[in-house]
Amino acid sequence: MSARPDYNLLITLDALLKEGSVLGAANRLQLSPSAMSRSLARLRETTGDPLLVRTGRKLVPTPRAVELSQITAQLVDEIEAALSPRQDIDLKSVSRVFTLRSSDGFVETFGPKLIARLATEAPGVQLRFVQKEADNNRPLRDGDVDIETGVISENTDPNFQSQALLKDHFVYAMRPGHPCAASPLTTAQYVSCEHVDVARHADVDNQRRGPINAALAGLGHQSRVKVVVGGFAAALSLARCTDLVATVPAHHTRNLRRDLCSHALPFAVPGITVSMLWHPRFDADPLHRWMRATLREICAQTTQEAPGRSPDMTSDAAVKCR
Repeated sequence: MSARPDYNLLITLDALLKEGSVLGAANRLQLSPSAMSRSLARLRETTGDPLLVRTGRKLVPTPRAVELSQITAQLVDEIEAALSPRQDIDLKSVSRVFTLRSSDGFVETFGPKLIARLATEAPGVQLRFVQKEADNNRPLRDGDVDIETGVISENTDPNFQSQALLKDHFVYAMRPGHPCAASPLTTAQYVSCEHVDVARHADVDNQRRGPINAALAGLGHQSRVKVVVGGFAAALSLARCTDLVATVPAHHTRNLRRDLCSHALPFAVPGITVSMLWHPRFDADPLHRWMRATLREICAQTTQEAPGRSPDMTSDAAVKCR
């Protein structure tokens, strides 16, 4: 098996052919003339050709050197490009499928503005939304998902990169004709209603330790969960056609609750921070960086436009029925 060639000699050869002298090539690469002379000797041995021969006071290229000059220049340019920080891409020309793993409420609320931004700024990028059916990060870790949105939990892989997108708060929603829809519920009325709960995990008992039930337990109450579903859209769909009450994040479900009556909870519950997560392999990718910045802008803009109280407040004030 022959020895692997020294690819550093490509850079040396490129400098020699462009400068036409040992001294000029040495200055170009910040080497001593003697070091450049030794490199030229190695190049001659490797290629089996003198490459540069002296004519009077000049070095002129051999036919083999002329043949190699264009190839060598192109290879060196490609090597330098490969080993340099990647420049910003032309969003107008990029073609790629970008996968986001989000809840149905996130897609409903923030998806339209993201699609509009892509249409004008990156028309060749195709969005693919996938559901969050389980609390595991394997699709993100395996590269099947570019960005995931949600609340960071103890099960979230600490090796992922993350950034907060928005703060959200909980509201309860019911159909306009619900017997209790005329005015905001008291805590006693809230716990007396039958509820539809959301749990994406097979372990429903884990859901009972969520923020709503934890807050109620601290007050000596427990909600009457009649039905458990896997997402906010399904919970609100049932609340729309039954007397069940659905408690959901306000910003996430703003569009999903348009025809329902929504109010702030009558008891204090800590807000939640919705973040985006991505694998470190995508951290420096220009399109990925643009998408992350765009998501932050859209979430900030959308939550500022949302009616009602500030997302990090908890009070008994009612959010208007809408």
